[in-house]
Amino acid sequence: MRDAELINELQTKGARLIDPSAGHENRKKTCPFCAIGQSLAAGRTIAHNTPAQLAEVAKGAVALDGITHMVLTTGTPKGPDRGAQVRADSARAIKAAVALPIQAQCEPPEDDIWHQRMFDAGVDTLGMHLEAVTHAVRARIMPDKASVPLEKYFSSSVAAVKVFRRGQVSTYILAGLGDSAAAILDMAESLVAIGVYPFVMPFVPISGTPLESHLAPSAAFMASILHPLSQMTVAGGMQARDTKAAAANAARALPYPPMEKLRHA
Repeated sequence: MRDAELINELQTKGARLIDPSAGHENRKKTCPFCAIGQSLAAGRTIAHNTPAQLAEVAKGAVALDGITHMVLTTGTPKGPDRGAQVRADSARAIKAAVALPIQAQCEPPEDDIWHQRMFDAGVDTLGMHLEAVTHAVRARIMPDKASVPLEKYFSSSVAAVKVFRRGQVSTYILAGLGDSAAAILDMAESLVAIGVYPFVMPFVPISGTPLESHLAPSAAFMASILHPLSQMTVAGGMQARDTKAAAANAARALPYPPMEKLRHA
């Protein structure tokens, strides 16, 4: 692979889609904010990235662009492991090529043994993303993903924390999709209690998706969440800077990691 081609592969500062074609079966069931598949449709990527290809890209990314961590994500393929197998295979190949911290992102696998398998393969941190926190918003915004109940996310997260350790399992919550600030903070408090780091992100609409005209949350709404959230994470002994992989981008994108530093001082 030529240098120019390799640099083109370094999508989003180290984040890499394993399979942009994977996902829930049709647009009626997929999350309406999701843009997975757009890069494939536009011809900017290929349908499936093999572990060997990802390892090549990772090695070049470190050498050419100073990448310090890698995020493995994709749509949710069919099967009880919900994509854990392909994350494990990819992490194993990457770690054989270069010493690079890796975060894997997937839905909770049916069998919790997959957490240990991903860890043993070289995954350093795990993200299992809720996006929305109330049953009503989940059913409206992500009808297929909502078929995995919140109870499963919690039980799987508890199992994952036992493997990856406290603060090395995280979830993204998108503020602005309909959940109240109180509901988000209640969920965040429950997540911190079990050792899961809650990254609360403002929803930003993406062109070409069904929610492209949906308004982003106001600064006041985000402040009402992020200030108390920083208190929760510090009190829970977790800070974004301590996450082994994926924390660097989040710390630049969100205001509350600096808040955490101030509260910790």
